[in-house]
Amino acid sequence: MIVCLTALIYLFILRFFDGEKLKDIINYVQIGLSLMIMVGYQLLVRSFQFMDLTVALEPQWWQIFIFPMWYGASMEMMMNGAFQLFYLVFSAFGILIPFLSIWIYMKCNHVFEQNLQKLTYHGKAKENKHSKLRSLFLRVICHSNEEKAFFRFASSMMKNERDFKLKVYPSLGFSIVIPFIFIMNGFDTNLDHLSTSKLYLTIYFSLIIIPTIMILLKFSGKYKGAWIYRVAPIQQLKPIFSGTIKAFIFKLYLPVYLVLSAVFIVLFGVGVLPDLVVVFLNACTYAVICFMILKKSIPFSESFDQYNQNSNGAIVFGLMLFVGLFAGLHFVSTLFSYGIYLYFVITIICLATIWKLAFNITWEKIIG
Repeated sequence: MIVCLTALIYLFILRFFDGEKLKDIINYVQIGLSLMIMVGYQLLVRSFQFMDLTVALEPQWWQIFIFPMWYGASMEMMMNGAFQLFYLVFSAFGILIPFLSIWIYMKCNHVFEQNLQKLTYHGKAKENKHSKLRSLFLRVICHSNEEKAFFRFASSMMKNERDFKLKVYPSLGFSIVIPFIFIMNGFDTNLDHLSTSKLYLTIYFSLIIIPTIMILLKFSGKYKGAWIYRVAPIQQLKPIFSGTIKAFIFKLYLPVYLVLSAVFIVLFGVGVLPDLVVVFLNACTYAVICFMILKKSIPFSESFDQYNQNSNGAIVFGLMLFVGLFAGLHFVSTLFSYGIYLYFVITIICLATIWKLAFNITWEKIIG
């Protein structure tokens, strides 16, 4: 039944859209499922702390649209001998609907095969219209034409590379949830004094996904196109790496961080705004530190088949210690009057210094 239902959904989508749209929808469903698994694993167990659950089934007409209940009814009949009309009807649906779906699929099979040809159509390239505001934004954050070009290139890859999105986007979604998990652990159900606490520092947990994404920036499903780096008139490698990291910070991490910041301002008040700015600057510094420590490779130039999560586990865990260092220094700064503003100045100086030192890389270092 599931196979036939999936085929009919594909048929419906291909009837009105091209193959690229179907691939995008499949990709977003995979991303959503991955995020649900990651978040559900953390939240489901903790949900029992907040509610007293008693399970009791009350038959309702709308439950007929919950497919797993059809087969749950069959199990209830076999194991507990419950032969009420409710269970008989649901069990009948569990037997008859799969055969009906097979019959519908066979009737629509020729249309389905015709529409499958759309999967070979890759669609027209979308025109990338650069608004004046976007151009001004690029002029502010990028200091050369080469860096602007690689910022746009990396942004496009992060937006359109399906394998990259499948591996990275669930982690970004998880980074939104994990600070609130620690807030719930710290306060349980009593949130009366939340605004006067320092639990806003839990936003530092959103930084722990940065090392993993920095590692994934060198992989791509279209890695064979990396020869363009060799033939392009590039004088030095610095704009490649700096443009890519800036694209990651402003296109991937910043939107997630803005969502987190908005919620934290609601929970803790406008007074945490300077702290949130400092955390973002520390996130930028942390991204550069991760780049300096991790093995260097040209962005999007390697196959995902070479990605081994276990081999990088120790390095990623070590890099997470920097997050604790940033959070610890931030906590100390809150113990003094105007300490957060002094920490802000120190953070800017550190970021500017480390950014100048990080990208002096030659081809020999990459090959070596």
